[in-house]
Amino acid sequence: MASRGNWAETGVGAVVLIAAAGFLVYALSAGAVGRHGGGYEVKARFGQVGGLADGADVRLAGVKIGTVSHIRLDPKTFLAVVDLSLDPTIKLPADSTAKITSDNLLGGSHVAIAPGGATENLKPGGEIQNTQGAVDLFGLIGQVMRPQSGSGDPSASASGAPANTSGRAASVPAASY
Repeated sequence: MASRGNWAETGVGAVVLIAAAGFLVYALSAGAVGRHGGGYEVKARFGQVGGLADGADVRLAGVKIGTVSHIRLDPKTFLAVVDLSLDPTIKLPADSTAKITSDNLLGGSHVAIAPGGATENLKPGGEIQNTQGAVDLFGLIGQVMRPQSGSGDPSASASGAPANTSGRAASVPAASY
């Protein structure tokens, strides 16, 4: 009796291990679009990459079509060069646009591709010319919270009237009834 229970537990354990191995193989193959010769490489240059990292998604119409394979700085232009590994079944028009967008407010970025209207396609090893870098969300919020005044005179008030700099309280005429 005890022997039959041990065999059942061993069989269930083996099935669980085989299923886990199958999920691992699927996850590695699905997540590596174009990493091991299955895709084609193109590059794009950005002025600001924000939180973009190697392995980030490349999406077209919200659908993952590739990954960011490498990010480096061009020492001559001081632009970030981003290598994109794309699905070989997706042929992008040569005038497509690449934009870095945020996944959510907590962080994470991906490259969003907007296809152009050119009749010729972007070739492997080519470069996406139209790019838009990441937007610094916290910097924009800071500008809205602390707008810079156009006047260089710190004694001018927000209403444009000169500030009282005499040190005495401003006199207010008494209302007559």
